[in-house]
Amino acid sequence: MPAPLFNPLVANLSAPPIPLVQAWTDAYSGAQGPLIDLSQAVPGYPPHRDMLKWLGETASSAAYAGYGPIEGEAVLREAYAEHVAGLYGAPVAADNVHITAGCNQAFIAAIMAVAGAGDTVLMTNPFYFNHQSTLAMLGIKSRTVECSAAKSFVPEVQAIAGALTGDIRALALVTPNNPTGAIYPPQMLEAVYDLCRANGTWLILDETYRDFLPSGSEAPHGLLRLPGWHDTLIQLYSFSKSFCIPGHRLGAIVGGPKVVENVAKVMDNLQICAPRAPQAAVARAIAPLASWREANRAEIAGRANALHDVMRRLPEWRLEAIGAYFAFIRHPFDGVSSVEVAERLAKKAGVLALPGAFFGEGQDRSLRFAFANADAATIRLLEGRLGRLSSSA
Repeated sequence: MPAPLFNPLVANLSAPPIPLVQAWTDAYSGAQGPLIDLSQAVPGYPPHRDMLKWLGETASSAAYAGYGPIEGEAVLREAYAEHVAGLYGAPVAADNVHITAGCNQAFIAAIMAVAGAGDTVLMTNPFYFNHQSTLAMLGIKSRTVECSAAKSFVPEVQAIAGALTGDIRALALVTPNNPTGAIYPPQMLEAVYDLCRANGTWLILDETYRDFLPSGSEAPHGLLRLPGWHDTLIQLYSFSKSFCIPGHRLGAIVGGPKVVENVAKVMDNLQICAPRAPQAAVARAIAPLASWREANRAEIAGRANALHDVMRRLPEWRLEAIGAYFAFIRHPFDGVSSVEVAERLAKKAGVLALPGAFFGEGQDRSLRFAFANADAATIRLLEGRLGRLSSSA
């Protein structure tokens, strides 16, 4: 009797990349000092004590033990809408908000609401690998717009215009970008929005890392102030980084009421509702922890500056883009794949980074450093470790 088959759209995907890379550390002897883990975008500091207290209170409450509203707890939808409206200076209300179990789920729910098997979604190259694998497992085709180090990996508007053919259902952009850290200028985003609107294409804007922009008090763009934005724009966000609670899985979608209505149909089949206790806790935290989050933004900026300093003293390694949580770094090894370089780095130098090849074709000379995971003193240790690796090759 033949064995049953798996769905080839899933079976043909690569294994999840983070665990694959983290397994390399089993072979690290510790000779260079403690492991420096720059592989995954997690905050390198704990949640605020009040956040932990509120999580404990809501988790122990029977009020949040049952099913909740598919669209999210009203208290969080209202609090987050107020926050977004204040940040962007835009009329955003609770009925524009859908709460999800993390931003990856926000992306898959948004994509399923606007595209189906056989449709095409446009992304950048390099891309965030979970976006690409989501499309692949859904049978949605993807095309890419090439981004270059010469332009700091910001996509060119003309290139997007040329790629926006009539069959493109959505354009997915990430800013600040994962993996490069590139920050897309407001005027570029507005020009791309106009292109999408004219083409009848959804613009899905993943702003997971917006709280770590160089200036946290300014609106990243003015798209939410444009008339009729909800007919073109879907904005994604994650509470994980700002509140240091990635394990509690909370994300958000901002869109028009019709977007929220259709995302709810998807969510009802994915998870019914996002975790309820964390929703209630985050709703309490948004306003009171604003100054704490601003201090964390400044801390991450300091870590970026430390990495800048390190890379200036390592001319054989080239910092090609940096921003928010990430740096995209060109390694010095001609003819050696980024996977092999990253594996050497983990096993010989005790530095864990992701290969550029994970993020698209033509990225094999690069590594992604998620520098927010390490404090400035730890980041400065990279000078010796990267230098010794390149000199020993």
